Amino acid sequence: MLDVLRNIVLEVNTAESLDEILGIIVSRVRAAMGTEVCSVYIRGRGESRYVFRATEGLNSAQVGKASLALGEGLVGLVAQREEPVNLEDAALHPNFQFFPDIGEEPFYAFLGVPIIHQRDVLGVLVVQQAERRRFDDSDEAFLVTMSAQLAGVIAHARVTGEVKDASSPPSDMVWTRISGVPGAPGIGIGRAVVISPAADLYAVPRQLSDDRRGELRAFKHALSQVRTDIESVAENLRDKLSPEDLALFDVYLGILDDSTIGGEVAALIKGGQWAQGALAQVMIEHIRHFEAMEHTYLRERAVDVKDLGERVLGYLQADERENREFPHDTILVAEELTASMLGEIPRNRLAGLVSVRGSGNSHVAILARAMGIPTVMGAVDLPYTRLSNLSLVVDGYNGNVHLNPTPAIVSRFREIADQDRSLNKDLEGLRGLPCVTLDDRRLALWVNTGLMADVARSLERGAEGVGLYRTEVPFLMRERFPSEEEQRQIYREQLEAFAPHPVTMRTLDVGGDKALPYFPIEEANPFLGWRGIRVTLDHPEILLAQVRAMLKASEGLNNLRIMLPMVSNIPELDEALALVHRSHREIAEEGIDVPLPPIGVMVEVPSAVYQARALARRVDFLSVGSNDLTQYLLAVDRNNARVSDLYHAFHPAVLEALDQVAQAGRAEDVLVSICGELAGNPMGAVLLLAMGYDVLSMNATSLPRVKHVLRSITAKDAQQVLEDVRLLDSGQEIQAHMNEFMRSRELQQMVPAPVDPYS
Repeated sequence: MLDVLRNIVLEVNTAESLDEILGIIVSRVRAAMGTEVCSVYIRGRGESRYVFRATEGLNSAQVGKASLALGEGLVGLVAQREEPVNLEDAALHPNFQFFPDIGEEPFYAFLGVPIIHQRDVLGVLVVQQAERRRFDDSDEAFLVTMSAQLAGVIAHARVTGEVKDASSPPSDMVWTRISGVPGAPGIGIGRAVVISPAADLYAVPRQLSDDRRGELRAFKHALSQVRTDIESVAENLRDKLSPEDLALFDVYLGILDDSTIGGEVAALIKGGQWAQGALAQVMIEHIRHFEAMEHTYLRERAVDVKDLGERVLGYLQADERENREFPHDTILVAEELTASMLGEIPRNRLAGLVSVRGSGNSHVAILARAMGIPTVMGAVDLPYTRLSNLSLVVDGYNGNVHLNPTPAIVSRFREIADQDRSLNKDLEGLRGLPCVTLDDRRLALWVNTGLMADVARSLERGAEGVGLYRTEVPFLMRERFPSEEEQRQIYREQLEAFAPHPVTMRTLDVGGDKALPYFPIEEANPFLGWRGIRVTLDHPEILLAQVRAMLKASEGLNNLRIMLPMVSNIPELDEALALVHRSHREIAEEGIDVPLPPIGVMVEVPSAVYQARALARRVDFLSVGSNDLTQYLLAVDRNNARVSDLYHAFHPAVLEALDQVAQAGRAEDVLVSICGELAGNPMGAVLLLAMGYDVLSMNATSLPRVKHVLRSITAKDAQQVLEDVRLLDSGQEIQAHMNEFMRSRELQQMVPAPVDPYS
């Protein structure tokens, strides 16, 4: 499905006019869904009617002539409701309007979805079929995903540039420390196994070459390597396949001959194109040719052509194909780690992960935390192409990678890892105990989750609830938007697993450093751009479906809490609340009796800090996202290793903002929680206790340490240390003071970041 979406978008991006774009959409969507009709209605700028602009299956003579107003006909209804309309027999619906010349008479089944960009309904995408039936969830989800893609393509011309390589490696591989971003806590010690991204024909840029002979030699060498591969595979399978099946390998070899595709590529290279660009151009043309064929067997050959092209491209991109071996202490290294890469390696052989690109919020980082694998992300200076089989230490606490460490450094980090394991075992006895200070101040400790794998680890460590369930994770794990029913099932699992404890579900939070592969958001400054609640308010159909799924999932459990991310002003909150209440009314109309759950706001931008009381008056709880709040207050990208020294969670301005939010919550008598990394830092937890936070939510690994520290002090102790740090002027001074406080209470071993072994 993702390949289909990607190919459609790539075709659209090469189109030269809107009419050509719409023609590609209706043709490819009809073929992908196997329907008899696909049409697009578009509302022009400043116009009030939705004009019939493109079709496959209806009367094309009416294109540009037929139109409907908002609310008129089924198309107008889709635009008015801003959500899909799925009908078994369209003519029976009261909004159905007959157009005598458009040719809809033979078609009964109707599915229309809105095309929305920045809250503006640009048009409606429709599929129709003669058979009386409701389109299923996968059909609806695909069309919603396609409409979201189409909205961005129509409104904005996106051009993807080439990703630059990491900086050059040092001349010799003596011990080196590379700074990145903490992805998952822990210490990993082992050998580097470097995985390169799979060759992608569609990502090859066009460029000319001055060395035509050199490019031609490289291409012929790559062809020779691929021929050898194919012949080897055929020989290995000779005793397992029939002669007819083995003949397919001869077909593969024939495709590469000078008289066929191989000759076409060589001709382009001789004309001045570089080998990779010539190969990509020829292979994509042939792939599309095969995909357009009506005969199923021939159409399926497009997969074979694509496979051959990517094999040749792989050899063009590297001198030789590496035979990967995974030792028992594998440190997996890549320019950009993916979940599928993790699946290639047995868990018991994986000691750590390092990614040149990516952030602490990426899908891989979330998986790594759930699996307990020490991880460093965003190591932009890492010379990853030169690390194969090199000794590495991954410091997931501090976000550092140590290349070729000395025996003394390895020994020190191994000691830290052993201490971690011993400490975690000692803290297991706290699981069933409440988090109560020595002077009886009670504080709730919840967890942040995103996967079912998080559940067992969380409950084992005594979690009393979920302060942040990242609903974007199921979206990241699919090739399209999950349907409402798919979301309901996922949310139900989380709610049942923690029942009767509360589960706080954050509505879809994408953008910034979290982009869906099928809904890319490309911006010059993504953290100040289209993300969080801004995306779902611009696409209310996503928010409505998600909230309905949450509410339905909570039926009979009533432990749901809904949290709205990235709210920066009151009108945004009011609009989001209206959509939540609308979803609640809609499921009530379906006969589902679920009480409206508590609704809260994430405080993660400075404007929300200053309007915390106004926000609190409208909701049931406030929850600080301290990671984002810190980066916005300090104007420091927390996922950028180059400025990581400036990102300081104990900065006086950050602590002052956190205190203001806590005071605002108390003034309006609403519960105040925090779900950033500071909550899982035992030193931070002491200060948050003093500020009056009701709930601290953290990753499951941190929970026992935080509980031990808070059970070892009094609230009066915490209040005094908060008063002390208020007099200090820098985050470094405050952290040093907190370290001293921990030592004075013999709690220094609970601090999650170990000391540098070479300091």
